[in-house]
Amino acid sequence: MTTTEEEQASYLADTHTGLPMPSPPVFATVAEERRHRKQRLAAAMRLFGRFGFGEGISGHISVRDPEHHDRFWVNPFGVSFNLVKVRDLICVDSTGRVVEGDRPVNPSAFVIHAAIHDARDDAEAAAHAHTVHSRALAALDRLLEPVDQESAAFYEDQVLYSDYRGPSIAVEQGRDIADNLGDRRAIVLKHHGLITVGRTLDEALHWFLTFDSCAQVQLLAMAAGTQVPMDRKQALAAKDGFGDRQLAWFSFQLLYDEITREQPDLLEE
Repeated sequence: MTTTEEEQASYLADTHTGLPMPSPPVFATVAEERRHRKQRLAAAMRLFGRFGFGEGISGHISVRDPEHHDRFWVNPFGVSFNLVKVRDLICVDSTGRVVEGDRPVNPSAFVIHAAIHDARDDAEAAAHAHTVHSRALAALDRLLEPVDQESAAFYEDQVLYSDYRGPSIAVEQGRDIADNLGDRRAIVLKHHGLITVGRTLDEALHWFLTFDSCAQVQLLAMAAGTQVPMDRKQALAAKDGFGDRQLAWFSFQLLYDEITREQPDLLEE
């Protein structure tokens, strides 16, 4: 069973920002942890739908299976973000075979997520979509500048990938994307979209939503005049707070509560 409210108090932890907040839950069994991850994954899909990140069949989010680390759960090919339920999710192994679920995997989802999970032991989850703001920023050959606290979370922790070779359906391209991502939390794919990763699905989704919002702010600022970013000392100070991984996990809990209350059908198994 997941921890009770009383047990949660025992793992309230102060981050280095000095803010007391809960940590991710601890599970008694692998089955409970798997169910938790799948529920978060389905909720993340619905949030992508709510924020308008759908572009036809494009876009996918994955989370590593807690028992079989060479497998990951992902949204099935050809199902709208707005309609995904827990029961629709599929589990894919390192060869691209669907080992659980009865729907196909998006070829692009396999090559990108399999490569990232293989290259990054710390990347329990990865999120990718072709958002308007990330594509516009990439079209300018730009990454986020620390023009506000939120964008500072990605200071020296993002990379622009310019080697576009068409749709990402080749295993070699997936590996190249993962190599260029390195140990960073975000990679902007020129002519393509955005990928963020995290130690939890919650964290990966928070980084994705924050990055896209920050891209919008930067584009608006550039259109209005000359940006005035923080200096290095200011950017690092802001990153120390808004780039905190535990804070990212905690922030997602508000969105999870909202979307599961608004759309409880997403939890159907």
